[in-house]
Amino acid sequence: MTAPSNRVPAAMQDKFNAIAQAADAFCDQRLNGEYKQMIRLALAALSRKRPSPLLKGKDNAWAAGAVHALGMVNFLFDPSQTPHCKASDIQAHFGVGASLCSSRSKEMRDALGMGQMSPEWTLPSRLDANPLIWMLQINGLIVDIRRAPLEMQEMAFAGGFIPYVPGRKDSGA
Repeated sequence: MTAPSNRVPAAMQDKFNAIAQAADAFCDQRLNGEYKQMIRLALAALSRKRPSPLLKGKDNAWAAGAVHALGMVNFLFDPSQTPHCKASDIQAHFGVGASLCSSRSKEMRDALGMGQMSPEWTLPSRLDANPLIWMLQINGLIVDIRRAPLEMQEMAFAGGFIPYVPGRKDSGA
């Protein structure tokens, strides 16, 4: 599993900062630090695209789209989840319409390959609940690595396929 990078090209730094600050304010008010960090990683990834889609459109629309995109991946709109909010809350906060928020969200999801439960865009606190992270193909069979012997888990971790060794998580290792 490759972790997203927070590198931002110097030419995009001001644009990134403006959008990230707007998104940060929403995260501080309605979400949490995990969302803030993942949104910043997504914005940094878009900043590195050539040409960056962030150069077209207003900063508040991209901030709304980023919150919406990461929210879709992590079930933000499900009231049984914590935190949660409605898409209309995002739109109202950023002062954008539903169609603009949705289109920026879709652009971001398409550009970064985001989908519901995308392993690289799952919040750290939700990793355990995301089955896609733990499903690996071994000798042609799809296996939930959490149910595999510890040695296989360690090999999968060493190979960068999983974020940690599930068999060692409870032991504090």
